[in-house]
Parts: sequence; C-alpha cells; structure tokens
Amino acid sequence: MTNQMRLLLSQELKILNDAREVLFYSFNKCRAIGIKEVYEPEELESFESFTGRFARLSDILIQKVFRLVDELDLDSSGTIRDRINRAEKKELIASSDIFIEIRMVRNDIAHEYLPEAIHDIFGKVLALTPHLLEGVESTISYCQKYISK
Repeated sequence: MTNQMRLLLSQELKILNDAREVLFYSFNKCRAIGIKEVYEPEELESFESFTGRFARLSDILIQKVFRLVDELDLDSSGTIRDRINRAEKKELIASSDIFIEIRMVRNDIAHEYLPEAIHDIFGKVLALTPHLLEGVESTISYCQKYISK
C-alpha cells in the first residue's frame, strides 16, 4: 500500500470517528427523550439532528470507507449491496441484512416529508444506531492493519 493510500485511509477513518462521536452524543440525547406521539420543538430538533447524523455516518461508512477497504483488498466495486455483503464477509459488520436496512432508512431520511412517517423513522434510527456504531468500531479495527504497516 502506498503512502498516499495510507494517508487517505487515515483521513477517512478520522472523518468516520468524528461522525461516530457526534452520532453517539445525539443517540444518547434522543434515547433519553424516547419515542412520543408529540414532541416539544427542542426534542424534534434533537431527533432531526440525530437522523441527519445517522444518515451521514452510514454514508461515510458504506460509501467511502467500505469502498476504500474494497480497493485496498483488491475487490471489485459492484453495487452498494455487494459492498455491504463483502463487509459482512470481512467481519466489518455483523449482518448485511441490518446494513441493508440501515441504507434503506438512510434513504427514507433523505426523501421522507410526511410528519407521521418521520416519527416512524425516529424509532428505526434509535433501534439501528447500535448496529451502525458497532460496524464503525469493527471497521476501524480492521483498517489498523493497513495503517500500522
């Protein structure tokens, strides 16, 4: 692996870790708020930040870091589903099915505008965040082999 690739990986892992930290903060805040029928404006704002951070972290992990890991491992690019399946085989994530669901919820976050659907998304994001955070941890550990060489 070239020094340029090592530097790129280090930069992407820093971005990933920073995004993980802010998602973790929002997760704890929104978990304390809980799922409700009606939210106060501040609570709604917290959940909207949380879902945005969830979507951003999933994009960084799946679109950037998994793609870079595939390149370093000399795997072909393929579809997002292919990338997620390879991540499961490499044990970066525990379940490709869960990460497909994370990707689908990410798409819902980006394209959903109905208030009643947004509340459903809040519950899904609360349930899926621990899986996303575990995937980030596993991926960072996996990538250490490239950085420490």
